[in-house]
Amino acid sequence: MSWQEEYKKKLVTPEEAVSVIKSGDRVCFVQGNEPQALGLALAARLGEVENVLLSLRTPGRDFGWYDPVFEMSFKIEVGFPLPIVRQIIAERRCDLAIGGLGFIFHEEERGPADVVMVELSTPDENGYCSFGASVWTKKTEIRNAKITMAEVNKNLIRTYGDNYIHVSEIDYFVEHTPSGKQPGSTDLLGRKNVEAGEAEKTIAGYVSTLVHDGDTLQVGVGSTSEWCCTLGTFENKVDLGWHSETTPRGIIPLIRNGVITGKHKTLNPNKAVATACGGGTKEDMDFVNMNPAFELHSAEYCLDVRVIAQHDNMVAINSAVSVDFAGQIAAESIGPRVISGAGGQTSFAIGAFLSRGGRNITVMTSTAGSGDKRLSRITPLLAEGTIVTVPRTLSDYIITEYGIAHLKGKTQRQRALELIGIAHPDFRTGLKKEAEKLYWP
Repeated sequence: MSWQEEYKKKLVTPEEAVSVIKSGDRVCFVQGNEPQALGLALAARLGEVENVLLSLRTPGRDFGWYDPVFEMSFKIEVGFPLPIVRQIIAERRCDLAIGGLGFIFHEEERGPADVVMVELSTPDENGYCSFGASVWTKKTEIRNAKITMAEVNKNLIRTYGDNYIHVSEIDYFVEHTPSGKQPGSTDLLGRKNVEAGEAEKTIAGYVSTLVHDGDTLQVGVGSTSEWCCTLGTFENKVDLGWHSETTPRGIIPLIRNGVITGKHKTLNPNKAVATACGGGTKEDMDFVNMNPAFELHSAEYCLDVRVIAQHDNMVAINSAVSVDFAGQIAAESIGPRVISGAGGQTSFAIGAFLSRGGRNITVMTSTAGSGDKRLSRITPLLAEGTIVTVPRTLSDYIITEYGIAHLKGKTQRQRALELIGIAHPDFRTGLKKEAEKLYWP
């Protein structure tokens, strides 16, 4: 049987595909866009099935099942707490999957998912489909699943790297190409602001002083870190490299303009490497499409600390919500209130630490909130229940709009003083008193 005949044989309607899902099944929506037609068809089975566990890795579309009425049929498990699910997390009506290093969810410990749903491109002339603008762990998840359903979107790009899978590895195909921005979709941070503030501009300037010609960069998702890609932080540098998890807006233009060349990369020279490249303009995506200078690989590869550490002069730049005097970096929660996930931050902190000439840079504005509710992000101790994303043993550079604190190699007292120096001036006196209580007789 040719791949064309096999594809045609596997082509079904969304309703036919989801009809194989049984009560008690675990259905995994892998990282990236959730297949829209398949999701809607599954939601329409409300009342027909019971205790179907929906494992949603990067939830971005609302198919209705976040409403309490859907609990008669579906249980929810979230991988990354994006804005669309923060309410259901706050109400404790779902569970939160704990990923390992590199956004890996240890599926081998749980056994294969009953059903995996994924979005793919149309097959090429050899019967291979692309994962589009993000690979993550999709290939592994597909190969481990009992049943795989793919929604074919003809608008998905193709790239070099490990961004493909053959028709023969998919059980059901559904053809559906969304038009425009889909209802319920959101960007990774749910941001409404389109302009950087003065604090973000100042922070981007400080970051620039720590980045040198020939460095290899990673920039993580975050309301402060991502601004570094569009505020001129890297524009005057020469022959930078790119090995990252995601590819924030502003990076692809730097590749197009010859700022990021990969010329001095220790691993994959002359290649920009990531596991995802969404967030750019159509012009950016057209540039990436089948461009040998850009490769998408699996998260298992891109976020492997052993791979990251092989890059000399690896510079990791990530956001945080709070840092305590010891240098513990929190990027996932404030107390027990979960607001984000670790993603690749821990992996890149370790990789940059092990890299020859590497630097781990954490950026954040000095305060959160406003008015009487304004709080210092530099704090003596993290609030009880706060998740530590990067331990104090890996903290290096911390940057706010008030300067750079270099913690690596510093004592406990020295760290406290460094951090107080970049805290908002309104909080420094109080913070110094707390430091004296904690670290001096």
